[in-house]
Amino acid sequence: MHYSVMLKEVINYLNLKDTGTYVDCTMGYAGHTSEILKRVKRGFIFAFDQDINAINYSIDKLSQIGSNFEVIKSNFLYMKDELIKRDIKGVDGILFDLGVSSPQLDNKDRGFSYRFDSRLDMRMDLDNKLSAYEVVNEYSEKDLAKIIFTYGEEKFAKNIAKNIVKERQNKKIETTFELLEIIKKSIPLKKQFEKNPATKTFQAIRIEVNHELAILEESLKNALDMLSIGGRVVVITFHSLEDRIVKNVFKEVTQVDKLVKGLPEIPDEYLPKFKLVNEKVILPSDEELKENTRSHSSKLRVIERIR
Repeated sequence: MHYSVMLKEVINYLNLKDTGTYVDCTMGYAGHTSEILKRVKRGFIFAFDQDINAINYSIDKLSQIGSNFEVIKSNFLYMKDELIKRDIKGVDGILFDLGVSSPQLDNKDRGFSYRFDSRLDMRMDLDNKLSAYEVVNEYSEKDLAKIIFTYGEEKFAKNIAKNIVKERQNKKIETTFELLEIIKKSIPLKKQFEKNPATKTFQAIRIEVNHELAILEESLKNALDMLSIGGRVVVITFHSLEDRIVKNVFKEVTQVDKLVKGLPEIPDEYLPKFKLVNEKVILPSDEELKENTRSHSSKLRVIERIR
């Protein structure tokens, strides 16, 4: 079953209006999108995704609710361009639910998960030329170590990279289970029992394949540009690197310009155009944590355009 992370919170913080225009940058299997569509009867929803399987499923699901939506097959990096093409100059709310969706993880053919033995893939967009296979078999030891350490925050990154390179000299590393075995051999035994030793490395490779962090900052800034006054951006992240980017972008646009900070009266043009809806990060409820293990690492942040 596909469980939409922090669904109640998303609906609440988007502050939906019946006639509003909304964007779901990460539609997936339309869990959040369909709930937004139910509440926006006279407005419109634009939903972005790269995964053709998710798109086909979601168009069918959303069509049963209403016709006031458009699904756009594109990376959310191009959200602003795609909206401008459609003559949309401002929107009332934008959602980012980052990371990989449950159906992608549960589909053993997609190679996202170490729970199934499948070809190394991890592409969210199946037209993408770079897959996990190329990263694992063609990247240098130095680059592999850097990716695994930076994107996976994995302490044993150098050891894992060294063993990947050593192993692929004998034969190409083709499957998730082959990679899993190499990772296990690279980590001290006592660490293997804390949680699955492959989690961080698989995360790092997935981020590299899909350029997830590289596009996040620019996409958030584009989203802020597209907001109408009173409009909100809601972002769900699943690891500290994503959350840090979101936190920093939001902090940057909600603070008074340093040049004028100490002045008794600050001219309007120097006041921030945005405010944080919640100073503290929002975490899933205890009830949700009991129902859905994948919600455990999720965090939600909200920002609103005020001028």
